[in-house]
Amino acid sequence: MKYTSKISKTFFVFLVASTFIWLLITFSKEYNSEVTYTINYENIPLEMQLLNEPLKEISIQVKGTGFRIFAASLIDKTITLDASKFNKGKLSNYYILVDKELNTFKNQIQSGLEIQAIQNDTLFLNLGTLSSKKVAIKPDIQLNYHIGYDLIDNIVLNPDSVVVSGPEIKLKKLNDIKLKPLILNDVKEDFNATVEVKESYLKQGLKLKNRQVQISGKVDKFTEGSIKIPFLVKNVPDSIKITTLLEQIEIKYIVALSNFNKVSTNSLQIECDYATTKENNLSYLIPKLVYKPDFIKSYKIIPNKIDYLIRKK
Repeated sequence: MKYTSKISKTFFVFLVASTFIWLLITFSKEYNSEVTYTINYENIPLEMQLLNEPLKEISIQVKGTGFRIFAASLIDKTITLDASKFNKGKLSNYYILVDKELNTFKNQIQSGLEIQAIQNDTLFLNLGTLSSKKVAIKPDIQLNYHIGYDLIDNIVLNPDSVVVSGPEIKLKKLNDIKLKPLILNDVKEDFNATVEVKESYLKQGLKLKNRQVQISGKVDKFTEGSIKIPFLVKNVPDSIKITTLLEQIEIKYIVALSNFNKVSTNSLQIECDYATTKENNLSYLIPKLVYKPDFIKSYKIIPNKIDYLIRKK
């Protein structure tokens, strides 16, 4: 048993030594291998911005000992390129010829490796001039009110516009900034909500000074009111006298409860234009509401035709 154990140990030592020698010989030989490097672009001019994603990785055929190639596979492999040295092409395209920048690549690959070939012969950057533009905010609002309720004033956006920075070529086509949808149900009181701009703008490489917008609105219950007021007939020739069969007109209106008591005969004005009646050969006058407060949501004039008599002076 002791003799067998001694043989096993000797065999194991021999096996390890043989393997080590084989690896040493194998890794000492030179090989050709393809190594993938990550590309980092630096020194992009401050007034410029990438219009789309450039090439992120490049394959380089290298020659070196097995040790060098194996070591290269274990460490971070990055090639840094100076964007300010790219040549101007057509429109927003910039480029470098790889064979003109071989030293740049040689100085950044692992020591002991020799470049045999590089996959790409030309590298491109698509750069646009960075500019700024003030653009209106465009909300996407859906308000479902409780029965009898509605807005009493315009919806307020804060801010109502935003300064956008990005490539000039993209800003020229940008007319507004759209917000994510805002949906409110059973609305019966004032509201205030924070809404973000759509993420698609950020994915386009645009920078926004504000990414959030406050949307607010004043809500009230609406009711119907009715009032009778006198009216005026204008553009009547001096040679005739107009006598109407009515002295007052009824106006039915919809208004918020908070403004109901503000409506009076002095806040409304109705006129009939005799010249319009004459020009259209009408036998009646048409009453029109020529002045009303902004808080009156809608109205109806009763009647919408007024009979009259003419008498020469």
